[in-house]
Amino acid sequence: MRNLFCFLTGLLLLCFVSATAQTRSLSGKITDNNGVPIDGASILIKGTSRGKSADSSGNFTITVKSGDILVFSATNYASKEIKVSSQASLYVSLLPEDNVIEEVVVTALGIRRTRNSLPYSAQTVGGDEISKVRSSSFITGMSGRASGIEIKQNNTLGGSANVVIRGNKSLIGNNQALFVVDGVPVDNSNTNTTDQKRGRGGYDYGNAAADINPDDIESVNILKGAAASALYGSRAANGVVMITTKKGRKGTLGVTVNAGLTVSSIEKSTFPKYQDRYGAGYGYGYDEDVDPKGWFFNFDVNGDGVPDLVTPTTEDASWGYQFNPTLQVYQWDAFDPSSPNYGKATPWIAAKNSPSAFFEKPLSYNTSVYLDGGSDRGTFKLGYTRSDEKGVLPNSSIVKDLVNFGGSYNVADNLIAGATINFSKIAGLGRYGTGYSGDHATNLMTGFREWWQTNVDVKELKAAYDRTGKNVTWNPADPSDPIGGVVPAYWNNPYWVRYRNFETDGRSRYFGNAHLTYKITPWLDVMGRVSLDSYDEMQEERVAVTSLEVPYYSKFLRSFREYNYDLLINVNRDLSPDMNLKATVGSNIRRTKINSTFASTNGGLSVPDIYALTNTRNPMVAPPEIQSTVGVDGYFATATLGYRDYLFLDASGRMDKSSTLPKNDNTYFYYSGSAGFVFSKLIANAPWLSYGKFRTNYAQVGNSPDPHVLIDYYAIIPSFNGEGLAAPGNNNSISALIPELVLKNNPTLKPEKTKAFETGVEMSFFNSRLGFDVTYYNSKTTNQIVPAPVSRATGFDGKYINVGEVDNHGWELSLYGTPVKSRDFSWSLNLNWTKNTSKVAALGDGIQNFQIGSYNAGVTINAALNEPYGTIRGEGFVYKNGQKLVNADGYYVKSGNTNDVIGNIAPDWLAGITNTFKYKNLSLSFLIDVRKGGDVFSLDMYYGLATGLYPETAGVNELGVPIRNDVTNDSKSGGIINPGITDAGTPNTVRADISTANGYGTLGYVVNPAAAFVYDASYVKLRDLTLTYSLPESVVSKMKPFKGLDISLFGRNLWLIHKNLPYADPEEGVSSGNLQGYQVGAYPMVRAVGANLKFRF
Repeated sequence: MRNLFCFLTGLLLLCFVSATAQTRSLSGKITDNNGVPIDGASILIKGTSRGKSADSSGNFTITVKSGDILVFSATNYASKEIKVSSQASLYVSLLPEDNVIEEVVVTALGIRRTRNSLPYSAQTVGGDEISKVRSSSFITGMSGRASGIEIKQNNTLGGSANVVIRGNKSLIGNNQALFVVDGVPVDNSNTNTTDQKRGRGGYDYGNAAADINPDDIESVNILKGAAASALYGSRAANGVVMITTKKGRKGTLGVTVNAGLTVSSIEKSTFPKYQDRYGAGYGYGYDEDVDPKGWFFNFDVNGDGVPDLVTPTTEDASWGYQFNPTLQVYQWDAFDPSSPNYGKATPWIAAKNSPSAFFEKPLSYNTSVYLDGGSDRGTFKLGYTRSDEKGVLPNSSIVKDLVNFGGSYNVADNLIAGATINFSKIAGLGRYGTGYSGDHATNLMTGFREWWQTNVDVKELKAAYDRTGKNVTWNPADPSDPIGGVVPAYWNNPYWVRYRNFETDGRSRYFGNAHLTYKITPWLDVMGRVSLDSYDEMQEERVAVTSLEVPYYSKFLRSFREYNYDLLINVNRDLSPDMNLKATVGSNIRRTKINSTFASTNGGLSVPDIYALTNTRNPMVAPPEIQSTVGVDGYFATATLGYRDYLFLDASGRMDKSSTLPKNDNTYFYYSGSAGFVFSKLIANAPWLSYGKFRTNYAQVGNSPDPHVLIDYYAIIPSFNGEGLAAPGNNNSISALIPELVLKNNPTLKPEKTKAFETGVEMSFFNSRLGFDVTYYNSKTTNQIVPAPVSRATGFDGKYINVGEVDNHGWELSLYGTPVKSRDFSWSLNLNWTKNTSKVAALGDGIQNFQIGSYNAGVTINAALNEPYGTIRGEGFVYKNGQKLVNADGYYVKSGNTNDVIGNIAPDWLAGITNTFKYKNLSLSFLIDVRKGGDVFSLDMYYGLATGLYPETAGVNELGVPIRNDVTNDSKSGGIINPGITDAGTPNTVRADISTANGYGTLGYVVNPAAAFVYDASYVKLRDLTLTYSLPESVVSKMKPFKGLDISLFGRNLWLIHKNLPYADPEEGVSSGNLQGYQVGAYPMVRAVGANLKFRF
């Protein structure tokens, strides 16, 4: 037995040695036909599930034996098979499919088409381009990377993004692009209130598209025109952002890990620079016991019986006395018993730490782990991402947990099953308040930019809060009163606001689909797909006891459910050797249900620091509950007839039956017709021409009305009695059903209708070293759904009607090139340029202007007849002979009319320029984002110049004299001379006193119209930069089990190269939606720099 055991052991060892001798490691590199490495190319041993993926430099190492057949493949490249013999290494070159531009583009409903057959404009942005800057929102990485799309990202933490393709088409309806993931629409709405969007105060809770994981995106395709999106029918008017998620790859199990660290800070050029010559007050004239002019309060602080100089703490302006370090003044902290300065006078100097020191430099983390693999039968991918993002404001963060799964399996040779499942959980803390509200409860920027004392040190405010945990602030209502001294006059301590008056929010979301494809014949298959988009969110807001505002707690609950059921029958058949037909016929059933409830305390909190609805001081009012249910049944067909792969005719149609339209007239048909001609295939003897295609199309699509605009609906409103609605504490009041809206609904409404034409040319030259895609488009949107005035006798103020037309036309250019290319070095450049021109072509009989929304200062955003969409109206200057008219006091003459046209929100053009340099394993890429033109009204400058915060209010005039000095008739005169002409037509020579307008400076709103605070919104930004080093294969092969290692340094919003708006970011707004071109309490641009480590094994 022992001899037998020794024999078998020896035989096994011999077999092992023999098998080992037959296998070996084979290394190589995979490139395209121009020698550029193909990142992530797959290498599979044919007939097995064993394989590898190339690294970012195209390098690979795989264990093989003689006789194995290696299959090399990559997306958009033709596969290649090579038999293993005695090769020491392999250098593999893959050709583009059909050796032309045959990129596969994911189009409407997830239908894949080759670039050749695409008869409309669509632009692809790679997932790596988006995720490399490590932002928690993929929309951030889209700016400037595609033509035809305007993206405005607010600077709030997790803030809203405005995504508009080819201009605003609806007067008051939705103008945001439709977001689609793996062929299925997903919700991108936000829950910001109407008041918040109008700049009235609130929180910016961001868009729901923030739930999409940037690390899971394979590509984003922008379907710009109506023809591209026509298969979505009544949701297609605004274009489509088509997101394709990553799929598993055939081969052995692969693991990819991304770990990133980011540090953020504000761009100081987008935050106020404060004047440092004058302190608190609205001029002089307070108490004159000590100071004859009365620049300060005067009362006895130290008990010696002599009045002392006291800062005018109740004033939130800086038109006060000139700073003098030898002058001792009792300031706000002299009345704080916990302060080292309690009962002490301190030097009258400018603050060492202005509000810019309030912002923090937080660290944020982003980590993702992805597993993928598969065999000839199927593939899978499973990913998890954790994002912990901190804001620049104290006590602010957003934590995201994202799980993504996708897989497909060949159940049989003719049956494929697949599914994608995405889960996200988002927890927000201390999101930024926005806008301007009477109680100033949420947005600290309103105070910092508009109402502030330049002698207040923000770090001393932090110390006061840290010492006491109380709302000890810089503007006590009455510093001489021990009780009034702790009650704010206007502003809470900013640290109290951030740590006690904060919000919390959360959202849990599932979205994805399951599909089954059965191949009936080689040219015919049928696919069934079921998808779900479901989320629940909660938002809680609180105001603590002893705040300036009434203590408060509120809770908002919202649930969203959307189900889509799709059936698609697909045909792909050669009708003859020269002609091919690709067609899809199908149906879509969509059901959407939204529920929301809002409840809040009434009259304060019974017990401090207990945030519950049952802790209300007075009985709660009945919480409003809203439910919306929408159903749409769609039937569609599309067909493409191709001739010799260079001539294509395309047609599509969709019929929608919608529950938001009248029962007897709720079915509408949308269609498109297109043609494409790849003329380069017919041009011989032109080696310089790599590709050329002409395309043209025409389409009609729609935009359905919102729910509840067809018929009047009723809701229970707060208690009603003879004393008015919701009388606090009155238990005898009753509830009543009355119309919820002041607008009469209309049962005969039709959907908005967009008719669009597009034509374009794509060409590339010199083996695709240089190329462009240029497009012209023209669209007309009619049947605008707007509220029109009706007789008050009806009980309503207006009624929804179909009237009006908005036109858009423009040019788009995408230019790409590789000016330098060698074996080790390359430089590639991409330019995207867009110019859209809009026009409000009709508004109905006798209507010259329609107000889209109104803001503070009498400023409104409008659709004016024969003007571009987004006209800014407000009080303007009076002009004479083309110059501003100046009155006898040296001030500009105001028109007195708030309907003057003072600007427009639309940019002249947009551009993005990306440069990428590669040297061996080192890559440097940066994007410059440009906006030219458009206007923005700044309420911050409107008030901030009036309250004396900015350097413009404290400089010297042309005589070298401080402009705040009194106006005299000699060379020592203060004041300024405003350029313009007098009523007599002569140049103005009267010097205006800038500091005597009822205590406000005359550089602000008091004597100037709103037009004085409209600024050019142009900017040039270094949007992002990435430097990546990929370890060579020769190094990685020795680092088992690693297969690739990339080290990156990156930055976002690194440099605001040019702007015309003072002290703010021209891109900043208050929310997403139609109301743009307005700033109030604007947040500064946030610069982020970081490092990322990506490794594969």
